[in-house]
Amino acid sequence: MAQNIYDNPEFFAGYSQLERSLSGLAGTPEWSALRALLPDLRGRRVADLGCGFGWFCRWAREQGAVEVSGYDLSDRMLGRARSMTADGAITYARADLETLELPEASFDLVYSSLAFHYLVNLDRLLEQVHRSLAPGGRMVCSVEHPIFTAPTQPGWRVEADGRKVWSLDGYQVEGPRVTDWLAPGVVKQHRTLSSYLNLLIRLGFTIQHVEEWQPTEAQIAARPEWTDERERPMFLLLSALR
Repeated sequence: MAQNIYDNPEFFAGYSQLERSLSGLAGTPEWSALRALLPDLRGRRVADLGCGFGWFCRWAREQGAVEVSGYDLSDRMLGRARSMTADGAITYARADLETLELPEASFDLVYSSLAFHYLVNLDRLLEQVHRSLAPGGRMVCSVEHPIFTAPTQPGWRVEADGRKVWSLDGYQVEGPRVTDWLAPGVVKQHRTLSSYLNLLIRLGFTIQHVEEWQPTEAQIAARPEWTDERERPMFLLLSALR
């Protein structure tokens, strides 16, 4: 099972205070760039993998999606999503994305925001995503950028047997990384940019767009502290067709 850090009370309390949690999509710096990658959702069937509080699920319905399915491992996240949703066309399900089974050709869009970098077996999930998309369907996702997930200084690494070892791993060495973000011991999976792209190609996706996100001039004018985010990309945004 994937690490369920979002049900950790300390982590969840901290996450709930982030701007993206309090303000939803409007408080998500990369949202405008992600939104530009999305197709017209009128009449579409949508899945959100790692749906969190359900902000995107509700937005998709506002854009005309006929049915939206949100999947998340965290009971706390799903509880918040359900409490904020009053729409019978949106369903939420608890699911481990490591083992999730998706019905064949059942979605026109599969969306995921900042979830895939937690998964060990991303290959399997993306196989499921490809299978679940109708012909011409699209996947749009964001992950922490590989430059961000690969530390440039020594740090702790988690071995396959769960042991923590001190590591000098850099960008080219893929695998788990342990960070203390909102709570100690958060495990993320580092992959290189080429690994993400080649995985999609190998599974039969046609890559439509790759973006190493940085704040716009307008965003920096409104939030000068975001200038630091131009030193290295924090997010990788991808759009691919089945």
